[in-house]
Amino acid sequence: MKRVAIGVDVGGTNTAIGVVDPEGNVMVKDNISTPSHGDIERYISDLADAIKELIKSVKLLNKDIEILGIGIGAPNGNYYSGTIEYAPNLSFKGVVHVVKLLRTHFSDLEAVALTNDANAAAIGEMIYGGAKDMKNFVLFTLGTGVGSGLVVNGDLVYGHDGFAGECGHTTLVPGGRMCGCTSLGHLEAYCSAPGMKRTAFELLAYYNATDSVLANKSYNELDSKMIYEAAVEGDKVALEVFEKTGAWLGQGLADTVHHLSPEAIFLFGGPTAAGDYIFKPTKKHMEKHLLPIFKDKIKILPSELKPGDAAIVGASALVWKELEK
Repeated sequence: MKRVAIGVDVGGTNTAIGVVDPEGNVMVKDNISTPSHGDIERYISDLADAIKELIKSVKLLNKDIEILGIGIGAPNGNYYSGTIEYAPNLSFKGVVHVVKLLRTHFSDLEAVALTNDANAAAIGEMIYGGAKDMKNFVLFTLGTGVGSGLVVNGDLVYGHDGFAGECGHTTLVPGGRMCGCTSLGHLEAYCSAPGMKRTAFELLAYYNATDSVLANKSYNELDSKMIYEAAVEGDKVALEVFEKTGAWLGQGLADTVHHLSPEAIFLFGGPTAAGDYIFKPTKKHMEKHLLPIFKDKIKILPSELKPGDAAIVGASALVWKELEK
């Protein structure tokens, strides 16, 4: 009997669903729209139907399949209560009891659990990725925002209310850029993919860099991939964007090291595809800000989760973690 887990990634536009084997391979997957109607019971019913169809599909491939449970990664997901709480980019208002509602459709499963997307990615790294043999590590997700999952002594840190680990909202530059949360100077405002775009436009204006390959890009058009491609071509503005982003991120990671003393910090998300362009300055500036007792001890590593399926795989890892208890 092959034991598998279902991963669900709730995004602002779409909800991705997949059946994942013990090695972290997605056997079958699908997605449904994350609705704008705000009716959580209707959404859960649609989600349950989609999951049941996937289960049918995977059992056609292999009759000897045992579905152990469902793991869900979601914005503002609270592991303790199984709720999504006041998620700004979802139509569901207030506190919605996702696990409780989904359990009414899957009462026979051993585990149904939910956490936020960055925590799910960290658990995925621990179960399937580069942190398999680590008890103390941190994962940062660099994307539209900056999320983080903290693992101490083999356990994810949730804090007393389920929301620990918001390292992206560390104040990096007092009185600095407005963050998506509306506070000023947070790490997310500088080290997310949109933060890199903001840095690029600041530098274009500062240098009046009309000769930069980025100069003809509109604000809405420019993204971190374009900045990387320009850096590869030797564009000075693009290269400085990565240097500055690495400096800010390295400073933020140093704070995290001082708090937790992890064995490694994993970076995940679109900007990390730039490789050494982001990893080298980040490592250099982290070391610059560390106390002597921490210097040259903490690795900064790329996530080993497959980018296309990482959200599904990370969410599914919650099931395996639940079954360890």
